[in-house]
Amino acid sequence: MSEAQAAPRMPDECGVPDPQQYMHPTLKKNYGAWDWHDRPRVGVLHHVAKSGDEVWTVKAGTQRQMDVHTIRKLCDIADEFADGHVRFTTRSNIEYIVADQSKVDPLIKKLEGEGFPVGGTGNSVSMISHTQGWLHCDIPATDASGVVKSLMDELYQEFTNEQMPNRVKITTSCCQINCGGQGDIAINIQHTKPPVINHDLVANVCERPAVVARCPVAAIRPALVNGKPSLEVDEKKCVCCGACYPPCPPMQINDAENSKLAIWVGGKHSSTRSKPSFHKLVVAGLPNTPPRWPEVSKTVMKILHAYKEDGRAWERMNEWIDRIGWPRFFELTGLPFTKYHIEDWRGGRNSLNASNHVHF
Repeated sequence: MSEAQAAPRMPDECGVPDPQQYMHPTLKKNYGAWDWHDRPRVGVLHHVAKSGDEVWTVKAGTQRQMDVHTIRKLCDIADEFADGHVRFTTRSNIEYIVADQSKVDPLIKKLEGEGFPVGGTGNSVSMISHTQGWLHCDIPATDASGVVKSLMDELYQEFTNEQMPNRVKITTSCCQINCGGQGDIAINIQHTKPPVINHDLVANVCERPAVVARCPVAAIRPALVNGKPSLEVDEKKCVCCGACYPPCPPMQINDAENSKLAIWVGGKHSSTRSKPSFHKLVVAGLPNTPPRWPEVSKTVMKILHAYKEDGRAWERMNEWIDRIGWPRFFELTGLPFTKYHIEDWRGGRNSLNASNHVHF
């Protein structure tokens, strides 16, 4: 055996890829030396460097989960109209960068002609970020990408126009624990029933101590069922989060009837103008009805319409709600306020006392 064959393969610890290898030459030349910027029109950003160099960025929306044909089409557009310089944003918008203003209008015309809307800048509804849903995830109770498609069909005009009080960021998630993001509006799955256990499979599939440890409220414990080692759930403690399902698929939490969608509002990550804030639940128990999710779309449109009509310039959604108060929010949106909006859960003390880390 040669020395090369005997040497173990070392892992590739490359970290974050170097962004400059694919960066537009004008961006690379003026990196960190920009003077000012503006938006000539919706979907176009214009940056001017201290050297006098200028670049225009054209932003278009995509369907995120794309086939090879669509990706090749987008790259062909970049080769023809943007000298091959293109990048994706974290919200799966695609951005073309040009240093010649005369290329902007033909690029926009081509993108819109191929069905890719140009927009998502300024005080508009930006592209919805979402989790992978049925395509990749191991615990999806819905298809987040499908909800996004349905919503963006309704919000097309709000993406291609800047008519909101401020930017609106919407997120969707197909379970409560893996990827549940927050935003001005967040649509997340809400399990409403404890897991149904297939006791015949637990012993062969699940590492029971790991499943017990994973439960955040100490509701799972080992059990013998029909003479076989298994697990049982204290349904009085269970919060139906679904954390037990990934390490133990026989603990099925997904349910076509009882896995619902909930809507949260007022989340904000940035510290611009006001501090970051957590979103709050405003609607629960919406039916999970693919492929168009009409109940979700109708509710989101109600919230956006009220915010658009009543919000002041530059107010993010959480700032608008803080100004008008929650009673006025429910009045303007026409959403029902129920007992489930009141935070009266007191199980946390018992859960924490069940831990070997925290003692009261």
